[in-house]
Amino acid sequence: MGPAVLSTSNEGKNVEITLVTRETDGYSVVEVSGEVDVYTAPQLDEQLSGLVEAGSYQLVVDLSAVEFLDSTGLGVLVKALKRVREHGGSLAVVTSTDRISKVFRITGLDTAIGLHSSVDEAVAG
Repeated sequence: MGPAVLSTSNEGKNVEITLVTRETDGYSVVEVSGEVDVYTAPQLDEQLSGLVEAGSYQLVVDLSAVEFLDSTGLGVLVKALKRVREHGGSLAVVTSTDRISKVFRITGLDTAIGLHSSVDEAVAG
């Protein structure tokens, strides 16, 4: 499956998100790059929902290449977490920047969603 690219316009500014999904050691890994906000979060939601509907309950969302994440993006991740947990699954997030990690810490979501520095670390548990 090739990357899904969504381009939208936000007050004249092009906002783009790229999603690439791959399988690693029984986990579905969604690599996200760009910005995850009110304009692009629906694309991520669709990707994650589709994986769960297809029976993938072990998810890793790699936000290493994400420049911006707002509350809409956090909501998508919480929704996905609830859906995989209904099937005994898990959701982990990979983030390599303190700016993105801080969003999880401030909201307290770092206690519900495991944060990791690499996909290998997330898959290892």
